[in-house]
Amino acid sequence: MTDTSASTDPRKDSLIEYPSLFPIKVMGLHADDFVHAITQVAKEFDPFFDAATVELRPSSTGKYLGVTITVTATSREQLDNLYRALTSHPMVKVVL
Repeated sequence: MTDTSASTDPRKDSLIEYPSLFPIKVMGLHADDFVHAITQVAKEFDPFFDAATVELRPSSTGKYLGVTITVTATSREQLDNLYRALTSHPMVKVVL
């Protein structure tokens, strides 16, 4: 008799253990409200998101800004939805 529970549990198909802290890098034009916009999206998907953990890295010319947010990932679905929200945001150029 084989155990098929691992194949029916979607959490077993991921390399991420949930819940866990998950950093996401977001890049966009260096605008005044860019960081606020990104933290608001993060809060939509992680009610415990702490904006004090945000890391900023401007490009060498200062035209772009890299923002690293660290969210508490609770599921693959949550992360997928967060990535979709970030990549579709008009201020965002790249999400890693």
